[in-house]
Amino acid sequence: MGFAKYQEDIVSRYVGDFAMRPTQSPVSPPKVPTPNTKNQSDQRTKKMSSLKKFAVATPRPLPVIVLADASGSMGENGKIEALNAAMKDMVSTFAKESRLRAEIQVGLITFGGKAEMHLPLAAAHSVAGFAELKAEGVTPMGAAFDLARQLLEDKDRIPSRAYRPVLILLSDGQPTDDWEAPFKALCDSERAQKATRLAMAIGPDADEAMLRDFANDAEAPIFKAHNARDIHRFFRAVTMSVTTRTASQNPDVSTAFVVPPPDDDALDLDFQ
Repeated sequence: MGFAKYQEDIVSRYVGDFAMRPTQSPVSPPKVPTPNTKNQSDQRTKKMSSLKKFAVATPRPLPVIVLADASGSMGENGKIEALNAAMKDMVSTFAKESRLRAEIQVGLITFGGKAEMHLPLAAAHSVAGFAELKAEGVTPMGAAFDLARQLLEDKDRIPSRAYRPVLILLSDGQPTDDWEAPFKALCDSERAQKATRLAMAIGPDADEAMLRDFANDAEAPIFKAHNARDIHRFFRAVTMSVTTRTASQNPDVSTAFVVPPPDDDALDLDFQ
């Protein structure tokens, strides 16, 4: 074989081998996933549904508002001391109650010398304590009625989702201010009409006619406290009634108001 023939043979093999090699496909740019708007919408819907379930599970407030006489006459025969102790026991019991369906809230309006919000409306479990009541001054009950009505009508403090409030009025004497118009305005207000209204007359000088008009529970006429022990009995009945509501399937329905019998082991002198 000549050298020319040898070169021709080598070139032929090289060209043939190159032609036999597989050609590589051009590299495609990576695909950018197209956003799935339907899946995103479904996820948002699921999140909103979860939030709604959480909102439904949040306990609804059940306000308990006490209007308490703290005038000078309440300083006699241990009345103000009994009221302080009974209030503390009630708030303490409320604080321990389950908040699965209802969250008990407590507010205290006093009228002795002046009417004031002694304990702003708050969840019972958050109340660390409150200053003890002191008996002093006259009985500005009309001003207390105005405060109670303003509180009831305040949608920020008592939202529309709240359960029917409980209003409690207790006094040992006669109002000393212009009380008739504020009393009517309170009792005629929509929320006060729906509320459970309870009243306690302390001692023989209380205005029983006015207290009777305030109370609106046919099964719970005004309770007459003849001694300090009776004040405790009344507040125990309030406590049992409210806590029974929180445990029921429908806390908006009032429960029986039953005052426990006197404790025979205790001996109290009647208020004179």
